[in-house]
Amino acid sequence: QVQLVESGGGLVHPGGSLRLSCAVSKFTWESDAIGWFRLAPGKEHEGVSCRNSAGESYYADSVKGRFTISRDSAKNTVYLQMNNVKPEDPAVYYCVADRRPAVQPMCRQVRAEHWGQGTQVTVSS
Repeated sequence: QVQLVESGGGLVHPGGSLRLSCAVSKFTWESDAIGWFRLAPGKEHEGVSCRNSAGESYYADSVKGRFTISRDSAKNTVYLQMNNVKPEDPAVYYCVADRRPAVQPMCRQVRAEHWGQGTQVTVSS
């Protein structure tokens, strides 16, 4: 069973930066896809960013150019670097993983087999 544990959430000022981390275990880096979803109050889940082992990445329009997904296979860790954070970014951010490598449907359909518990990101001046 894939295990995903997020960390790094917290309070950030508008325009600031934050890096989320996700410790991954029992995961096949070579064939699977990882990503970040978020859930804001009163909204539906949104696929923020997804990436597969081939290096293909997907970003939601709302975060394109501001957020970057990366992974360190040696450390079994996935990151979401959040720059120029905006007032519309507060949410619970979930690290996710899926055996299917197609990143676009994974993110756009908010589809993943494995989810972490989530980490809260709050934006306030």
